[in-house]
Amino acid sequence: MSANLVDARGSLTATIFLGIGLMAAIDEIVFHQILAWHHFFDRSTLAISLLSDGLLHSAELLMLAAGFYLFARLSRHQAVSRPHAWAGLLFGAGGFQLFDGIVDHKVLRLHQVRYVDNLWAYDLAWNGFGVLLLALGYIIWRRARASERKRGVSSL
Repeated sequence: MSANLVDARGSLTATIFLGIGLMAAIDEIVFHQILAWHHFFDRSTLAISLLSDGLLHSAELLMLAAGFYLFARLSRHQAVSRPHAWAGLLFGAGGFQLFDGIVDHKVLRLHQVRYVDNLWAYDLAWNGFGVLLLALGYIIWRRARASERKRGVSSL
C-alpha cells in the first residue's frame, strides 16, 4: 500500500479488537481485582469465580494481541485511518461495556456490577457509559465517512 492509501475498514477492525480488549482489561483490573465488586462468574465457588476471571483475562489478551497485530501491520504500511481507528476503539470498548451490562449482568445473570440493595444506579452508569462510548464512536465514524465522500474516497 502506498503512503497515501489508507485502509479505513482495516483501521476500524483492528481497533475494535483493541477496544474490546482494553475495556475487558479495565473491567477486570478495576472491578474484579482492585474494587473486588464481582468476578466474571459469581454463581459458584470462589475457585470457579477466579477461574472465570482467568478465562476472561485470556480472552482479553487474545483480543489485544489480535488488535495490536492488525494495527501494527497497518502502521507498517502507513495505511492507518486515524478517525476510523478512534471510532473502532470506541465501538469496541462501548460494545464490550454494553454487552457485559445487558447480556452478562441481566440476561445470563453471570454477575452484577456490584452487590448492593439499590442496583439501578450502578446499572444505569455501567450501561450509560457503554452507550456514550458507542455514540462517540458513531459520531467520529460518520465524520470520517463524510470527509471521505468529500474527497471522493469510498470505504465502510
